[in-house]
Amino acid sequence: MRTFFRFINLLIIIVLLVSGVTSYSYSQEIFTLKKALDIAMDKSPEMQRVAFSLERSRQLLKAQEASLKSNFALSVTPYSYSKNRTFNNLFSIWNTEETKRSNAQFIISQPIQWTDGTLQLINNFSWQEAYSEFRSAERNRSFNNNLYLRLEQPIFTYNRTQLAMKGVRLDLENAALNFAIQKLQIEKLVTQNFYNLFYRKRSLEIEIEGAKNREESYEVIKKKVEAGIAAREELLQAEINLANSRSAVEDARVVLANAEDEFKDLLGISLFEDIQVEANIAHNEVPVDLQKATENGQKHRMEIRQREIELQNAMDVLVETSAMNEFKGSVNLTYGIIGTNEDFNMLYDDPTQNQQYSISFQIPLFDWGEKKARIKAQETTIKQQKLEQRQTGNDIVIGIRQAYRQLLNQKSQIEIAKVNEANAQLTYEINLERYKNGDLSSKDLGDYQNQLSRQKLAYLNALIQYQLGLLDMKIQSLWDFEKNTSVIPNLEEMK
Repeated sequence: MRTFFRFINLLIIIVLLVSGVTSYSYSQEIFTLKKALDIAMDKSPEMQRVAFSLERSRQLLKAQEASLKSNFALSVTPYSYSKNRTFNNLFSIWNTEETKRSNAQFIISQPIQWTDGTLQLINNFSWQEAYSEFRSAERNRSFNNNLYLRLEQPIFTYNRTQLAMKGVRLDLENAALNFAIQKLQIEKLVTQNFYNLFYRKRSLEIEIEGAKNREESYEVIKKKVEAGIAAREELLQAEINLANSRSAVEDARVVLANAEDEFKDLLGISLFEDIQVEANIAHNEVPVDLQKATENGQKHRMEIRQREIELQNAMDVLVETSAMNEFKGSVNLTYGIIGTNEDFNMLYDDPTQNQQYSISFQIPLFDWGEKKARIKAQETTIKQQKLEQRQTGNDIVIGIRQAYRQLLNQKSQIEIAKVNEANAQLTYEINLERYKNGDLSSKDLGDYQNQLSRQKLAYLNALIQYQLGLLDMKIQSLWDFEKNTSVIPNLEEMK
């Protein structure tokens, strides 16, 4: 019965291993890091979000620019009719009035960006038929046309048009900066997830390899037990090692499947797509110049410009705040001609000038200190923005230095992990021979196998961390030391 149980257990292990190998040898689509990055830049939900924000800012700037051009408006009332009966107090009689009217108004409005004024050309054309019982029973019919220019010009205040235009331009620039920063962050995130998925794949392969080794050792001890040259306890320990290996393979498969789902979601591809990742992470040492990295990062990091934009926006808000309850004025000028006649062809035979000039002032008296308090609050915000601007510069330098130190440390970790893996491999091979000769227990051999698996994964992880360290240095300094070139994005093309 025990022999039958062992046979079934061994058969399950073999089927599991074979299925594990085949399921990861014939994937439908192979992903390299470059392919994954290309897909993520196009389909990633995060990239789509910042792309939508960038497009929104583009359209707002177009709208603001369009608002500064001449605006044409036409208002038409084809027919209106009114009939009222009113009491005339002067003559103490009731009077019936009846009016039929048609009119149209055409306006060309031109904002003046440099002065924040508005110049309008307005033409009002109408025809009316009026009847008043008080005057006579005759009906008065006439055409009327009023053509005039109007200028409205605020004075003693800030230029709201230019400030609004400046605001949308800064908003577009900030959106372009966010887009460029997000591209770098997506590159980092995709690379991390790509190598994590690759690590999980190799972990499964290493676990499968370990399971094969334990299967071989199981067969060795089984033959020895059957030949009576080894204790049965050794066979039981080999069975435990094989069962643990089986469990480790299953655990590695679950972790790999979870990593695949996260990777697909990050790239924005279907969760049901069958993928496989391939990577070449051979160690090629890349020289990194800390001084060059620091200088390039301080000069070109986009976060610095973002802090400048935030400071400019805060100062613009201070201008708006200072205009609360302000002393300001307005100049209004109107000049045109009015023509009225019963005959349309004689409309302007006897025109009348239409002139209007006015200047008005708004004089604040007392606001209980509201304006002063709001100005102080905004001045505090500006001080805070200046502090954050200085701190951003320090953070950039700190980040570059930390990335550089981590890179140096990772280089030494690779050498250590490489030696440890070689030693673990040699140790396992030596002890495997001792095991075959009966000089080592199954438990001890299992420990050496676990040590070999750990060292292989440690070396793989050291190689991956070095690649991630190079990427972090590129993002921190905006300089690619592998290609020895700048990675500064072209913001004008994004706009």
